[in-house]
Order: sequence, then structure tokens, then C-alpha cells
Amino acid sequence: MNNALDVITIGEAMAMFVATESGELCDAERFIKRVAGAELNVATGLARLGLKVSWVSRVGNDSFGHFVLNSLQKEGINRNGVTLDDRFATGFQLKSKAENGTDPIVEYFRKNSAASHLSLEDYHPAHFSCARHLHLSGVAAALSESSYALLDHAARAMKAQGKTLSFDPNLRPVLWRSEAEMVEKINHLAFQADWVLPGLKEGTILTGHTDPHAIADFYLNRGVKAVIIKTGADGAWYKSAEGLQGCVPPVRVENVVDTVGAGDGFAVGVISALLEGETLEQAVTRGNKIGARAIQVQGDSEGLPTRAQLNQ
Repeated sequence: MNNALDVITIGEAMAMFVATESGELCDAERFIKRVAGAELNVATGLARLGLKVSWVSRVGNDSFGHFVLNSLQKEGINRNGVTLDDRFATGFQLKSKAENGTDPIVEYFRKNSAASHLSLEDYHPAHFSCARHLHLSGVAAALSESSYALLDHAARAMKAQGKTLSFDPNLRPVLWRSEAEMVEKINHLAFQADWVLPGLKEGTILTGHTDPHAIADFYLNRGVKAVIIKTGADGAWYKSAEGLQGCVPPVRVENVVDTVGAGDGFAVGVISALLEGETLEQAVTRGNKIGARAIQVQGDSEGLPTRAQLNQ
């Protein structure tokens, strides 16, 4: 059905309209159209580094949906797992232009989107079994109960086949009914992963611990092989089941343009390096490097490098 894949991921993509002038969104008159979505950002970054990647989703049979499909083709991402859905629309979002490294305002229009109807029907065994690694994030987990069921099934099926799994909690509290439900369901997925990549605040919410050692042990004691914690201005910290641990300093950035997508860039660096057989320290170093590139440009995936740019 397909050539062998390095990575398969599942998520939602939206059309994103980024204001070209700073100020309140309601006052913005001109926007640039881009494509957005946490898992698609990761797929894009991995594909630019030369990995064979498939992104599984649903998009509406509308102009935004075809815009997403065109983006996949442009980036060389396998789209055999994408369903063009005639029943529901593709979501979109509006994003303000941020100044001085502040977080932009983002308004989402995604309720009842095509991707929120992802379900077990979107698990095609032959397609998934072509990949050696599965990457999941808490965004797709939060879209709907049927989307969560798909992620859980894919994780269990891939794990049973001996494939590796990475998981970025990517918490979206507003999409969950309660924090308790979010913590329980996100951790259920995280426990199935080989590599878990929380931010420090996310780790605290999910484990009740504030110390990186305790956060890491919470997952390592449940079978996770490595925990890599993003510690913001301090860089990142990691610990493995074998007892390897360390802190990798951040890459200093003079001009922060847009902080959205930094975590996805970090995931691209870590996952690509680990799949290439690099050490944990080397993987976290690459994660910091790509995360730092991502925040120096406007747009969620514009700063993700090609292999040549990464090597510069």
C-alpha cells in the first residue's frame, strides 16, 4: 500500500490567518493565510529533515481542506491517511501579530470540525504498520471522545508491534470537560509512550510535582523509557530509565517574534535525533536548536529547518 514510513502522526490542521499589523484582532484588516496544527507542525519539521512522514486526519471538502492537502503535498508528507469529509468543515483560526516576544492572541473556530470526527474508522492497519514510530499529542486527544479512542487504539496497536512512541502532552484545558479528566486521559496515553515531552508547567499539572526529577520518575516508574522536560529559559532537562540525566542549556535568541510552535520544533529535534540513533543529550540539544529557530519567525512552521539549514 505504501513505502516504509519513519513516522506516523494523527491530528487536526486548520487554516490560520495571521494579522500583518499588531494590535487587537478586531481591528486587524490584513492577514496572511498559513496552515496550523501541532501534529502537522511536527510532521512538517520531520519531513523537512528528510524523514518519511504520514499525517492522519480528516479535512472538510472545502477551500481550507484543499489548502491543507496542498500544504502536505508541498512538504512531501504522505496523505494516504487523510479523509476528505463532505459532512463537516475544516476548522480555522485567527492569530494576532505579537510584539516583543509576547504570546499572540489566537481565536479558534474548530467546533464540530471534520478532524473532531476522527474515530477508529481512521485506523487503517496496513498504513500504520508501515511506520516504525508513532507520535501523538494531547491536542488530538482533546478533540473528541472518538478522536481519543483512535489515539489510544493506535498507541496500543503500534506498541504491540514493537514500534516506538513519542508523546507531547500539549495541554489544551479549554477543550476538556474538567482538569481531572484531562490529567487522567493524557497520562493514560503518556504511560504507553517510550518518550514523553512535557513542559515544566504541564508536568506539574499532570503529576502534582514541581521538581523535574519527580516529574520524570512519575513516568519512568510506569514504563516510559525517557522523559524530556522543557524548562523554558533554562533550556531542557532529561532523564532515562537507565539513569542517564542532564540539563541542556537553551539557545539564546536575540529577537523573539512568535512563541507559538516552539514546543513542536523542540519535538521535531528530539524525535528526529533519537530515530537517527543520537544520544538523549544530542537529541535535546537538537530540540533546543530547532525550538529556538521556530520562535524567530512569524508562523507555526516557517522556522522549521531543512537538513542543510540544521547543519549550518
